[in-house]
Amino acid sequence: QVTLVDSGGGLVQAGGSLRLSCAGSGFVFGWYAMGWFRQAPGKERQFVAAISRYGRTTYYADSVKGRFTISRDDVQNTVYLQMNSLKPDDTAVYSCAAEQTTAVPMSHMEYTYWGQGTQVTVSS
Repeated sequence: QVTLVDSGGGLVQAGGSLRLSCAGSGFVFGWYAMGWFRQAPGKERQFVAAISRYGRTTYYADSVKGRFTISRDDVQNTVYLQMNSLKPDDTAVYSCAAEQTTAVPMSHMEYTYWGQGTQVTVSS
């Protein structure tokens, strides 16, 4: 059974940092591309970042480029999202996703497995 557990969210002031983690189990983690998405109240789910299997390729939404970094540890079966210089507009529920593919999907419709989400709130 594939399971993804998101953690690391919280309340932070604008300009601060958080590191989100997504721990996977029940599948061969290294075979999967991993993505982070976010959804704010009343808004559609939005792509944040994605990383290929083996971590060779990463993609970012323009709104987070230069501030967020996605990485993976295939020994720990965990993907991370380091978020720096946070802004109030980054406030959302962040969820990781996994898909067994050699591509690096940036659409939530291309991911099969999802974490439960973790709330990130950035105060001004």
